[in-house]
Amino acid sequence: MNNPTLVVLAAGMGSRFGGLKQVSPLGPCGEILLDYSVYDAALSGFTKVVFVIKRELEETFRELIGDRLSSHIDVAYAFQDLSDLPGQFPVSESRVKPWGTGHAVWAARHAVSGPFGVVGSDDFFGRDTFLKLYDFTSSHCTGSETCMVGFRLCNTLTEHGSVSRGVCETEHGLLKSVTERERIFRADDQRVVYEQDGMLFPLDEHALVSMNVWGFPLEAFDWMAEDLGQWMHGSGDPLKREYYLPAFVDRMAKSGRARVTALETSARWYGVTYQEDVAGVKTALRSL
Repeated sequence: MNNPTLVVLAAGMGSRFGGLKQVSPLGPCGEILLDYSVYDAALSGFTKVVFVIKRELEETFRELIGDRLSSHIDVAYAFQDLSDLPGQFPVSESRVKPWGTGHAVWAARHAVSGPFGVVGSDDFFGRDTFLKLYDFTSSHCTGSETCMVGFRLCNTLTEHGSVSRGVCETEHGLLKSVTERERIFRADDQRVVYEQDGMLFPLDEHALVSMNVWGFPLEAFDWMAEDLGQWMHGSGDPLKREYYLPAFVDRMAKSGRARVTALETSARWYGVTYQEDVAGVKTALRSL
């Protein structure tokens, strides 16, 4: 099997953070979170990384990330473009927001030639996460075999607001479903809850959740060509709807097209969802 490629989704707009959070220095010597991810990925065995970015950010990413890392790992780029779709679909001129994480993976198809892992750009996942991801993608990701490296929900919360997470249901080590829950937070009584339609619902704080760490066979792009095309015909606000990667995997698992092994990392997630998260992440990185 080909050595797997790591696809890093870095085209997010960072609207809640108020800036280009992917290149914010957070480590004790000015490291950005991507430095840690690529470092851990390389030590785990990955030899190529593909950054999915917006084309207008290419110069910034090359200067701050790619050119510096290219002496340590093979670096390639893919560009998430609203018009890059599997078929002819009208796109409103008013649409600015990218199509979502699933579409970002679709954008990487020309830079990937074998099994591949997927992670986000603005999160700290821990080395154990990359070790598990590489081990599975390098040994098992072919045909219908896919994996998710999940975190315990309590290890993915922020003290400064709510988060969205894909809550997973598993059976015999396989992923059965992923349900996207928005506005998850720890309430004053310390329960973990999510808000929906103005009401609060409890969540098990030890539930396995997706942080968009996936391993796919190359065949996943064929699945996505069909699924994304069907999704484009669906309903919803054409200016806001998003093609979420966990929802894509959920449909593939339920249809039987993908057999998704649910792996678990004991690592704690760190990320900058809000500006107020910066100080805590810096402290955590220094302590590590």
